Amino acid sequence: MSSNDNAAEDYPFNPPLWLRPSLIQTALASMKFRRRGKNAMLDAAQSRVLICEDGVRLLGSYSPNPENKALVIFLHGWEGSQDSTYVVSCGRHVFDQGASVFRLNYRDHGDSHHLNEGVFYSTAFNEVFDAVKQAAELASGAPVYIVGFSLGGNFALRIARSLRDLTIHNLKHIFAISPVVDPWGAAPLVDLNPLYRRYFLKKWTRSLRKKHALYPEIYADIPHLIKKNRVLDITAEVIPRYSNFPTMESYFNAYRVDPHDLKTCPVPISIITASDDGMIPEDDIKGLDLNHNARRIIHQHGGHNGFFQSLLGPTWYDDYISHIVFTPPDGDAA
Repeated sequence: MSSNDNAAEDYPFNPPLWLRPSLIQTALASMKFRRRGKNAMLDAAQSRVLICEDGVRLLGSYSPNPENKALVIFLHGWEGSQDSTYVVSCGRHVFDQGASVFRLNYRDHGDSHHLNEGVFYSTAFNEVFDAVKQAAELASGAPVYIVGFSLGGNFALRIARSLRDLTIHNLKHIFAISPVVDPWGAAPLVDLNPLYRRYFLKKWTRSLRKKHALYPEIYADIPHLIKKNRVLDITAEVIPRYSNFPTMESYFNAYRVDPHDLKTCPVPISIITASDDGMIPEDDIKGLDLNHNARRIIHQHGGHNGFFQSLLGPTWYDDYISHIVFTPPDGDAA
């Protein structure tokens, strides 16, 4: 498989006209109605707490499949969780076809604020990598795949970058859906759209209040810092107060994926985005220098984490991931 900027033509995505608007695609990604009905993946789910670097504890959910054709590890977006609709829906899709599933929560995501005294930062790569590596050991010899959404896509690409020096046993493919590449360019877009701004402000401030309630002496200033009505304004207050980064810009730069970072990744990568994504600039994806193992897929429509072909059926990336995971080895599959 070679790097292919025309891959969107190889795997076409043509939603009906009424389903094409970016906001509709984006909103549907998190709509809870998509989680209704029988879900064998959730029925099989086992809660796991992984002890990672420096004693950090990360909560996850492991759903072993008796067929164990593969293990798919899911990384959610910022202020999402293992129970985010897009994770649960895609996880069910691959589980029903025979894959085991591991859904990871980052620190302070899901019901895990009590597990660590320190607050979550997107720069916390080592603990996420450690957790993914531990999750991969549950595969029992089956091929391993990573699927990351938004910030999870950023983590997935940083994992890909790290494979120059580190290894994850039997990892066959990395999928980055609507990935954050340059946080400094993407973050302001959240505040520009009132719907995005309200969504993330509500979820982040609620998370920070939980942290304050659990550790009031450490996070005494939180109630004051979260009074701002813009995500970037809160970030500018919280980062220098509770992290090792003196400025918001230095923080964003610390988890940026640079253009040449993926050039030597030995594992196949699929980077999936949409031209109409309101949070991820298309040029950030186009600027990545990829090797023959990578595929860059940029659809005209799809929004952020959307890519709905119909209201109730599987998303485009559900089908694409399934094709890679479950097609017999022929150069494009595991």
